[in-house]
Parts: sequence; structure tokens; C-alpha cells
Amino acid sequence: MTNLNGGDNDAVLRGQAQILQYIYGVLDGLALRCCVELGIADIINHHRSPTTLAEIINGINSPSINVDGLERLMRFLVRRKIFEDNSTRIKDEEKENVYYSLNHCSKWLLRDAHMTLAPLIIMRTNPIIMTPAHLLSHSIKHGGSTFKMNHGEEFFDFCQLNSEFNKVFNEGMACTAKITTNAIMLSYKNEFDELKGSIVDVGGGIGVLVAEIVKAYPHLKGINFDLQHVISTAPTYDGVTHIAGDMFKAIPCAETIFMTVKL
Repeated sequence: MTNLNGGDNDAVLRGQAQILQYIYGVLDGLALRCCVELGIADIINHHRSPTTLAEIINGINSPSINVDGLERLMRFLVRRKIFEDNSTRIKDEEKENVYYSLNHCSKWLLRDAHMTLAPLIIMRTNPIIMTPAHLLSHSIKHGGSTFKMNHGEEFFDFCQLNSEFNKVFNEGMACTAKITTNAIMLSYKNEFDELKGSIVDVGGGIGVLVAEIVKAYPHLKGINFDLQHVISTAPTYDGVTHIAGDMFKAIPCAETIFMTVKL
């Protein structure tokens, strides 16, 4: 069967559905951001059992909460398989109570968990990062960086000048570093046993990755190496020294040089 333009109707409809998926896909990220900001996954987790909408409302604790908006958000997130819907029908009242529970997806939204993607969601959906995308066609047509067009500075210069966003960015990177570290240490356990002296993590952010390595292998001394504005927000870790600098100019001396590339 073909359409008026001579194409396959099924293929055309599949193409339309794919384009619509891309158009509305941006709402998925923003819905996740809303969920993290409201702490919905944490509220459900603290109940340690399937949780009603009313219990979530109590957990958010706002005097002017938009109940209808929250209910719509939860239906959307259930539809996207972020949360589980454990509905029960009460026969005598002829109404349905919805009980929400966590699944393997929503557990990554817990803000107080050791392994979480919540900071990355907050960082990647930040308007500072998202708005330059609106200048992509201008950048392709005329050249130049969309970020600089929008904010007047290149990305890392902007981070250096804006401590609040710098913190958001570093926390987003740190949460992925924990996940990366876990995978690396599971895969290369014997290799770390054989290392000696010091290990430098080039572009190590606030030092999460090298700190985890040194914690697991205390015979190593860790060096976390990154730009000054990044190092300035890094916490103190046992066995780790923070050194500020530019990797394109020089790297601290160490027996092992470590670098991860995030695509």
C-alpha cells in the first residue's frame, strides 16, 4: 500500500512517530529533573513500601502544591517506566488507590544514595547548558561556539566565573565518576594490586575516582589534577593530594597516569 506521494504508508507513519518521539523527548529529561527537585524517589524510598499520592504530597510538604500537576507527573513517569504503579481497587468505595514504588530505574534518582544519577540530571537539564542548543543552526551557518554566543564565555571560563554553576557541573561529573570507578575497579582489580607509588588522575574533577582507588588500594598515593576552579571545590580525601594546573601544559609526575574520557 502506498500513499499519495508514492511512499509506503507504514514506513511514513513510523517515520512520523520517530520524529514526534524526538520532539517530545525533551520532556522526559525535564520530568526527571522535576522528580529529582521534588525528591519523589527519596520520599517513596523512605516509606520502604508502595506509597500513595497523598503520602508523596506530605513528603513534598508545600502549602500550595498543585495536586493535579503532581498526579499528571506521576502518570507520565509510570508510563515511562520510571516508577511502578501498584493500584488496588477498594470495592466498597468503588475507587482506585494508586501505590507508587521504585524500580531499577527510579533507584538511580535517589539523591541520598551513594550511586545516583540525580546530580547528572540536574546538571544536564540546567538552562545554562540547554539554552545554547537553540543557537546550533546559527553556529553551523556562521561558525563559533553556541555556549559562548549565549553566555559570552567559553564553557570552562564560564564555570570559573560562576561558582554556583561550577558546583552543579562538578557534582554532575562526580556522580558519573563513582559509577565509572566501580566498573573500572571490578574489571581491573589485579592491575591495581600491581601498581606502586603514586597515581595521578588527569582531569579528575573533584577527585572522586582517585579517592575511591586509594581507599581500596591504600598502598597507592593519589593525585587529583584539574583546573584551579575545579580543585577549589574539591573535598579532602585521605591519601589524595589536589593539584591545580593545565594538562595541556604539564602533568604532575607519578608512576601511573590515569585519565577517563566521558563521551
